[in-house]
Amino acid sequence: MKDIKGFLSLILDSIADHITVIDSTGTIQYVNKSWTAFAAQNGCLIKETWLGVNYIEACDKASEVHDDYGAQVAQGIRSVIDQTIESFYFEYPCHSPKQNRWFMMRVTPLVFEQVPYFVISHHNISERKLAEEKVRNLARMDGLTNIANRRYFDEFLNAEWRRCLRLELPISLAIIDLDHFKLLNDTYGHQHGDQCLIKIGQLLKQFVNRSSDICARYGGEEFAIVLGNTSLTDAQTLLGSLLEEIAHLDIANPSSTTQSYLTASIGLSTIYPSFGAHERILIHQADNMLYKAKKRGRNRLES
Repeated sequence: MKDIKGFLSLILDSIADHITVIDSTGTIQYVNKSWTAFAAQNGCLIKETWLGVNYIEACDKASEVHDDYGAQVAQGIRSVIDQTIESFYFEYPCHSPKQNRWFMMRVTPLVFEQVPYFVISHHNISERKLAEEKVRNLARMDGLTNIANRRYFDEFLNAEWRRCLRLELPISLAIIDLDHFKLLNDTYGHQHGDQCLIKIGQLLKQFVNRSSDICARYGGEEFAIVLGNTSLTDAQTLLGSLLEEIAHLDIANPSSTTQSYLTASIGLSTIYPSFGAHERILIHQADNMLYKAKKRGRNRLES
């Protein structure tokens, strides 16, 4: 075979894994077609070409904006270069606005013409991770409403808070309380009340359509919605529609002092996460807005 170099290059470009080769300083010497295509599709191009870019420094910069994965990857690569470990293996999420994705990264040494190089490959393991997620979700769901339970809400909010901090995006949280729900239970019984909660859960699902959003049963007749990368104005519009849809369910609550049908009060907060802050501040503000909505007569949104 005359052009063995070209032949090997075609083989590497046909591989779905994203592959790059760096030298002992971390500088990229080669990337395959899958690497370049994925970077272009996800807005990751650093320059016109990846050649000459220092991959370790890019990881260090990511860690400076509170990206824990960047720090772990940089340390792992350095350990392989320093021969502290033979190879490095790491699984990490790389979600897009439209889908959840996970990759498995491997770093292995390579010597060519007595010069050390290091091969970094990223293999898409989303199919396996989604299957694992499906199993885990069974433990994350509220048994009655079939939406997220409080435990998963806490996990999701923490993760989304950190993502929005890293990317300098806003995050919105709404806490929803069904007005005078106890009176509905007293009038029709708890079994009927449970059916009402199920209907509310089904309705809330219609308002969370992205991987950065979640609806959850917050406790009793309280629910919550997290909206990642959502401004206050956009969240107000969405939750205003939710109030209308709850009213359109026309669930009778004749003993209520607000309306003769089931209504809800919503407290909404939107924050740009900052270093040193905690997602508890978002919950605290949404709680305060919910209290304000109740104090002002219920069946309303306050933000």
